[in-house]
Amino acid sequence: MGEHLIRKGNAVSGSDYQLLDFGKGRKLERFGNMILDRPSPPAEPFSVQQPAAFWSRANGTFRRSAGLKGSWRWRLSPAPQSWELKTGHFSLLLKPTEVGHLGIFPEQHANWDWIHAQTAAFLKKRTAFRVLNLFAYTGGSTLAAASALYEAGKRAEDAEFFFVSHVDSAKNIVQWGRGNAELSGLQEAPIRWIAEDALKFVERELKRGRKYDAVILDPPSYGHGTRGEVWKLDQHLPILLKACAALIAESPAFVLLTAHSPGLDARGLGRMLREYFPGNFRSEGGAMSLRSETGRILPSGETARIVWEN
Repeated sequence: MGEHLIRKGNAVSGSDYQLLDFGKGRKLERFGNMILDRPSPPAEPFSVQQPAAFWSRANGTFRRSAGLKGSWRWRLSPAPQSWELKTGHFSLLLKPTEVGHLGIFPEQHANWDWIHAQTAAFLKKRTAFRVLNLFAYTGGSTLAAASALYEAGKRAEDAEFFFVSHVDSAKNIVQWGRGNAELSGLQEAPIRWIAEDALKFVERELKRGRKYDAVILDPPSYGHGTRGEVWKLDQHLPILLKACAALIAESPAFVLLTAHSPGLDARGLGRMLREYFPGNFRSEGGAMSLRSETGRILPSGETARIVWEN
């Protein structure tokens, strides 16, 4: 059982997304043809590198007014309601929200490539492959796995043995994910769309006797389920990991755990995975990050992943 630390992080690059500059708690990004100026807590300790005139290129600026909520100010008329961003194996519909989010966390791009590659590799040697994506948001990780299934010829009618379960507690976000699948031409891919509390869903799957091969988790520090269930990372993540280990015990393939919570680093996440998931696997982890066009690195979370050699 070996551990590899990805010391330089998973820096995103690509023609459809670019981190232009960051500092003083904000970041300037390009999503397709749209340049946006948004809050970024990890950018607080840094100084901006580009002059104010460079930042004034932003088509839209988000300012917080109460807690996480705020408002957008646009230099475009009419203000954009949504636009498409291509990410490699799939596309995402971006929409400006009241909390400044867009429906994508670009620092996850390297993980999406990894999920696609791992799924494609295991499909060549498995007679069934079932992926569980918890806290799935708008479906980036779901579509990474589903696109590999689809490219291998797996369709909705094959969902007894080959499928991705997309689980998020917000119904509107699950619907957003469905739209992303359609946008990506993956509406016939074997995806199960589920609006449910993550822990309750896993416990219910265990009672049903359903089995999985891979688990993807991107848990928040704090949140609520569909019926007001309270999620606290330090309290509930160990319980969830133990339950997920039982789900994949018969045929484990891979687990990916990411976090944006202060105090949780890649080594800590890796220790948790090794504690709850037994067997002979290789593990690796590191910082998720974004690289600016001048080469500066903006830390954007932590990741740990394990892969079984079978």
